[in-house]
Amino acid sequence: MVIKKTNSRREPFDREKLEKGIQQALRKRPVSQMQIEGMLDEVEEAAMMLGRATHEVTSTQIGEMVLDKLYDLDRVAYIRFASVYRNYAGVDEFVTEIETLTELKDRRATRGSTPDTTPTKP
Repeated sequence: MVIKKTNSRREPFDREKLEKGIQQALRKRPVSQMQIEGMLDEVEEAAMMLGRATHEVTSTQIGEMVLDKLYDLDRVAYIRFASVYRNYAGVDEFVTEIETLTELKDRRATRGSTPDTTPTKP
C-alpha cells in the first residue's frame, strides 16, 4: 500500500501510474523503454523492501527513489519530474534546482569523478 502525502490516504501500489509519471518526465528524451522498465523494476523492488514489515510505503519515499534514478539517468527528466513532484511554487524554485545541478556538475568536473570526491545528490 502507498500512503499519499497530501491526505494520508492509502491506495494500492500502481506500477502503471508510476510508469506514466516517469514516461512523462522522459518524453522526447534519449532513454529506451528497456531502461525505463529497469528503473521501474528497481523502484518497485526497493518499495517492497521498505514496506516489508508494515506492507506500506509513503508516496514521498517512492518519489525520492524515482528522483534518485532519474538523476543518474537523465538530468532533464529529473528536473521535469521534480517540478511536478516537489510542486515548485514558482520559477525561482525551478531555477534554484537547475543551479544546484549545475554546481554539482561543475564540482565533479573540477574534482574528477572518483567515488570519494563525488558530491551527494540534491
